[in-house]
Amino acid sequence: MYWQLFKSNFIISAFTIGGGYVIIPLMKAKVVDEYHWLTDEEALNLAAIGQSAPGLVAVNTAIGIGYKIGGIKGALVGVLATALPPLITITAISYAYTAFCDNQYVQYVLKGMQCGATAIIINVVLDLIKKQWQKKLLLPFVLIAVALAAHFFFHVNLMYLLLLNGLIGLIFMKDKKYN
Repeated sequence: MYWQLFKSNFIISAFTIGGGYVIIPLMKAKVVDEYHWLTDEEALNLAAIGQSAPGLVAVNTAIGIGYKIGGIKGALVGVLATALPPLITITAISYAYTAFCDNQYVQYVLKGMQCGATAIIINVVLDLIKKQWQKKLLLPFVLIAVALAAHFFFHVNLMYLLLLNGLIGLIFMKDKKYN
């Protein structure tokens, strides 16, 4: 199990461009859909904790998933497997930084990868909205709309919005009629 955890995290981390938010649906596909180590809700909760905790989202999520699956050893395997590919890549790039940075073809590849990462993030958002829609609850949609409006129109800091939404969730979401 530790080898599967290492291998899947390593491969996902090695071939994912765009940051932690892109890695989350791929990790979910492995640990929930393929290996059945966690339920969909458990994976989503661990991803939310990974996003809220200080540090890198991908590493935080890998630690949470690894710990849930295999305790301390699982957490260590998860963080090592997730951190190694970027470390290896950055080390290799640093040796040829100038040639890499100035290469127009590399720039084209990176732009294309950004588009793919954006598509994956949009897919995750649509999937989360769809799951909320199926629950037929109004509160999550109100929270989404208010948070988006507060950030984009009034430039409210995202950390304040996360804290406020967390408090609202703590107060209202424990009631079954909102959950």
